[in-house]
Amino acid sequence: MSAVHPPRRPPAAPATRLRIGEIPIDVVTFAGALDGIEAMVLAGNGGAVFTPNVDHVVKAERDPAFRAAYAAADLSLVDGTPLVWASRLLGRPLPGKISGSDLVVPLARRAATRGWRIYLLGGAPGDAERAAEVLTRVHGSAVAGVDAPQLDLGPGGAERCRAAAGRARRSGAELVLVALGAPKQELFIHRHRGDLAPAVAVGVGASLAFLAGTARRAPAWVSRAGLEWLHRLASDPARLWRRYLVEDVAFLPVLARTWRRERLAREGG
Repeated sequence: MSAVHPPRRPPAAPATRLRIGEIPIDVVTFAGALDGIEAMVLAGNGGAVFTPNVDHVVKAERDPAFRAAYAAADLSLVDGTPLVWASRLLGRPLPGKISGSDLVVPLARRAATRGWRIYLLGGAPGDAERAAEVLTRVHGSAVAGVDAPQLDLGPGGAERCRAAAGRARRSGAELVLVALGAPKQELFIHRHRGDLAPAVAVGVGASLAFLAGTARRAPAWVSRAGLEWLHRLASDPARLWRRYLVEDVAFLPVLARTWRRERLAREGG
């Protein structure tokens, strides 16, 4: 028997937003994030959901296209305890971390209860297929398709990107989980949200690898302590040492600038 879909309704009013550097972050609870995505699905107009972390804040400082993608995001959900701590320092506390990896399973379960289909795009070869099997067998999800294309966001790759978005759209999925890594997944979603619509696209980073069992998440206590970055660095030092030990140090002056901006705003200056 086919699922009964509730009537479409307009999306919920935008949440209050905090801006750290150039990155907007919605001040919502985990439940509020799920409700917001549901409202977008029911509205039937497509949408973009991103999960910023410290690295995204740093990237946005030097990448105008990345900033533009975030400025147009429908939901921007904090991924990383350090940004939650930063929000408290700024006097605009975020309720808690809502990473893409935390979001995937509860979102898949809600999709199963609502009769929505999910499309998995990206990940290493084989990860999407294995993740789809887990979502179907364990969480009751209806997976409309999987695709792990090699995409180039340069001018020469535009046609391949449009084709990948078109395949996702033709699957009939209400949700497209995009696991291309930052900044590629955010730029892909931003550029092709019209090609993906009416599906809502969610950037999920390494989530498909975690579901597939080809990568291990940090223990919960490590994540709560704000040390997930250290776990990832230890897991793949050759690839990640520069990001975490060199590039992301630039977050500190960005945070200081944001703190000054927030203080001036509170003082009416």
